Order: sequence, then structure tokens, then C-alpha cells
Amino acid sequence: MGVLWTDTQWRQGSLLTDAGAHRLGLVQGPGTGHRAVVVSHDCDLASDKEEAAEVIVGTMIDKPSKPYMYAKNPRQLHVGFSAHDDEMRYVDLRHTDRRQVSKSLLSDADLDLRFVMPEQEQRALRQWLAARYGRPAFPNAFEARLRKQVGRKSVAQRIVDTVETDSSHVLGLFFELEETRDVELPEGQAYTLSISIIYDGEAGGPQSEEAANTAAHELRTLFENAYGPANEATEIALKGCDAIRHRDVTLAYLRKADQWRLEHISLRDEPAGDFLPAGEVPV
Repeated sequence: MGVLWTDTQWRQGSLLTDAGAHRLGLVQGPGTGHRAVVVSHDCDLASDKEEAAEVIVGTMIDKPSKPYMYAKNPRQLHVGFSAHDDEMRYVDLRHTDRRQVSKSLLSDADLDLRFVMPEQEQRALRQWLAARYGRPAFPNAFEARLRKQVGRKSVAQRIVDTVETDSSHVLGLFFELEETRDVELPEGQAYTLSISIIYDGEAGGPQSEEAANTAAHELRTLFENAYGPANEATEIALKGCDAIRHRDVTLAYLRKADQWRLEHISLRDEPAGDFLPAGEVPV
């Protein structure tokens, strides 16, 4: 008999047991290293109008990789679970491995209650699920200019290198293009860009602020070297680049700025970068 959905332990981020995942036909058998993670929203799990629950079948990994943590890549996520021994266990999730299971087949006995997804990891999972369809696309002309080579690397890649150095402190990189946000500018007409580096002002403390300020200084230097001073630039004129504590980010700002994906440029297949929904900035 299926679970009673008004009183169930199933939640977004729940981990299924090996036996439960096997019973539901999600994995070939116990001990394969594959684990199923529930990704349906709690409200959808509880709703009688939703006949199926959605899970992603992932692979257990020894340790996470920074480029795939905290929703930095919208196609792949390394998400953690805390165990009774206080050790973290990680699962590699990919959107291509989504599965739907009829709720009539589900049981609370299928859940592995030894593992709990911490709040920070739950937030990352929600961001990652939203990033699939919610990440912004910048003008093609703007992104083409970010691919300008500076030495052996493009400006875009150097941005990635700069921020990834302190990726554990940086929550997001936001670009504001003002009135040219959706405009394909002709050659010789510069995009006016402001960059905000959002950092965790609590978990990392002064170290996070210092790392974000260092990254901001390096990006200002990068843009001037690549495009020249803002008052002379004909491709991208960097108006400002500042480090901002996450609690100081306002809804008004999020409505006019877009998070730039740290992995790559939009409208290209592999790999893509991150996205931080307005409602998911940690407070």
C-alpha cells in the first residue's frame, strides 16, 4: 500500500534506501553505488493532484568537486547528506537521470533515515533545480566580447579563475547591464557593466569579505587590461566592481541584475554555469 500523503516522511532531498530504490526499479540492485534522491517539492509530494514523485538517480562519490557544489553548474550537482557518524556523504546528481515514480508504489519504508540533507545543501538543491530553466541569457554581442582573449585565456575564463579561487566564500557574481540588458549593441558601442560579488558575511566572516574584495580588485584590473579604462572602452566599460555582503542584497537590486554563471557563457551546450534565484539569497 502507498503512503498516506497527508502524513508522510517523504520530503524534497530525502534519500532512498538501496532496497527501496531497487524495489521501485530505479537501480539494478543493492550495493551498486547508485542512490535515488527525491527532488519533488514538499507541496507536490503532499498534493493528491500530483500522481507521481520525481527523483534523480545519482552516484555516491568520495568527495565533492567545487565546480559542482552549491548550484554552480545547472546540469550537475554534488550534494551532501549528514550521517549519524557526523560524516558527510555526497551524491553526484545530473538532470538527465530524472525519474518519475507513481505515488501509489511508494512507502515510507523506502526512505533511508540515517542520512539527512542539511539546510545549506537543501538550498543548493533548490537553486540547482531552478537553474535548469531560470538562468538568464545575456546579449550575444556582450558574451562574444567576454570571449576576447587576454593571453592564452578569454576574459570569461579569467573571471571564472578569479572567483573560483575563493569559491567557498563567494555566493554569486551578478552583472548589471542597465538599459542594454537585452540589446545587441553594434561594434564600437560599449556595454556599460557593473559587477557585484556577493559573499557570505557570516559563515566565512572577515575571511569571506577579504576574499571577495580581492576578487573585485582582480576583476577591475582584468577589465581595464582587456578593454581599457571605462571612459575609453569600445567593447565593455566596467562602471564598477564591488564586494557585497549577502544580507545587503536587496530585492530591487535582484530585479535589475542577473547572476552570471561562473562555468561558462549562456546559449552554449557544455558546460553551463550557475544561477541564484531571487528568493534563494541566504539571509
